[in-house]
Amino acid sequence: MKKIIDAVDDVVVDALRGMSLAHPDTLRVDLDHRLVLRAQPKDDGKVAIISGGGSGHEPLHGGFVGHGMLDAACAGEVFTSPVPDQMTAAIAAVDRGAGVLQIVKNYTGDVMNFEMAAELADAESGIAVRSVITNDDVAVEDSTFTAGRRGVGGTVLVEKIAGAAAEEGLDLEAVTAVAERVNAGARSMGVALTSATVPANGKPSFELGEDEVEIGIGIHGEPGRRREKLAPAKDLARTMLEPILAELPGEGPVLLFVNGLGGTPLLELYILAADAHEILAEAGIEVSRHLVGNFITSLDMAGASLTLLRLDEELTRWWDAPVSTPALRKGI
Repeated sequence: MKKIIDAVDDVVVDALRGMSLAHPDTLRVDLDHRLVLRAQPKDDGKVAIISGGGSGHEPLHGGFVGHGMLDAACAGEVFTSPVPDQMTAAIAAVDRGAGVLQIVKNYTGDVMNFEMAAELADAESGIAVRSVITNDDVAVEDSTFTAGRRGVGGTVLVEKIAGAAAEEGLDLEAVTAVAERVNAGARSMGVALTSATVPANGKPSFELGEDEVEIGIGIHGEPGRRREKLAPAKDLARTMLEPILAELPGEGPVLLFVNGLGGTPLLELYILAADAHEILAEAGIEVSRHLVGNFITSLDMAGASLTLLRLDEELTRWWDAPVSTPALRKGI
């Protein structure tokens, strides 16, 4: 294993310290609770949004803290859920009097701990908390760490669009409904070319042959649908898009999100984006918005995921709304 780290046990805290130094105008980091917070809280009377999960998926979630997205992110150990005390501290830190929405990827530990935090926040301070669980992965119904489908790339889209709705001043029930609407309209699928190497393990989580890919991989290295021989980008795009389109609800244009899993160059992601766009055009589907890059990763895993989200005028307006975070910035 070759990693640019100081000590295996300090990876998360050291990375958070680096984030605080790199983005002092945008972020404030609470190292005791391992929270990433907005340097400038939003206005009183607006709904706050928090998320979080195991580290190793950067820039998710801490990189999306800022105007137009999250108010706070809770960082667990690598591929390990944060604990309820972290979420409770985050809720107390960001509440502006209008309640807090938690965006939670569908992994058993995350769901359980965020639920416990919501109950503690209500009991201790009376803060209204709602939760939306993302489950956009069409690869498998149940997998390691999950009951039901995994929350993957769609999580980024939920955070962006719900964040814009909260900035606009919608109340807690309305912002929650927006997040649920985005999750319901998003479908994702991933493919891995290599495993990730968790620092504490010191070796790849699984083995793939030199000419093999894992179809339907999870962001923690969970197995997918099957293994196949490596194929050209267009074939991989079609392999991912076919099950997505089979379950994509509604009609109309889509947002195409091409996401790198950490070890794949942007050059290759753009090739995949062009191929996916062509396949969707053949199917008569208009791509009206794009997002391409490394946004929800799996450490150093080589591979990519595709996410489609059905858009309407309202969702498009919130997608286009200004956002200023370390990992996503536009309109500001």
